[in-house]
Amino acid sequence: MSDGRVFMGSILAAAIAGGAAFFLYTKQVNSTVPDTDGPGPNLVIEVAGQANGRVVIDLYADKAPRHAQRLVELARTGAYDNVVFHRVIDGFMAQTGDVQYGKLGGNLELAGTGGSALPDLPLEPSDIPFRRGVVGMARGSDPDSANSQFFIMYGAGDHLNGDYTVVGHVIEGMEVVDAIRKGDFDLNGRVENPDYMVKVTVEE
Repeated sequence: MSDGRVFMGSILAAAIAGGAAFFLYTKQVNSTVPDTDGPGPNLVIEVAGQANGRVVIDLYADKAPRHAQRLVELARTGAYDNVVFHRVIDGFMAQTGDVQYGKLGGNLELAGTGGSALPDLPLEPSDIPFRRGVVGMARGSDPDSANSQFFIMYGAGDHLNGDYTVVGHVIEGMEVVDAIRKGDFDLNGRVENPDYMVKVTVEE
């Protein structure tokens, strides 16, 4: 991967284009996926900051095996620990997972432009729609450029369907996700004093 890439740039550009575009993200905020626990594995995130608590994500190892395995691998090595939610747009999504530049104590001005040392992953499209609680993989303009960053949806985002890999959904702690400190809409959701993932573990 190359330094300086902008994850989800086209989505966020649409978000700041005007209120009408943003309305598309917020009008179906109560449209959700089932909160049932599938075969897993589950990603367990301890969140701290303005929001405090536990978020559990059921990973779709059957629908997106490469991406699910990537999240598991990075979690097990501790790569996600102390990584911030660097971009959070109210009514749209909360993005995190930049293990290169998103660690507390680092240069957070670069958060969102990095990934891991592992290779980028090819898109794993599915028929699962982006709804509240769905977890997707962030990427650059190349559909096959997802690496470590992921985002949790606050509302429906049908414009993402099929173009971004759905890697799981929240089965516990959506109220914690809702409480995560929001970013500046005019700055593509960039967050000052961001909340962060204290510890990320895996439960089979």
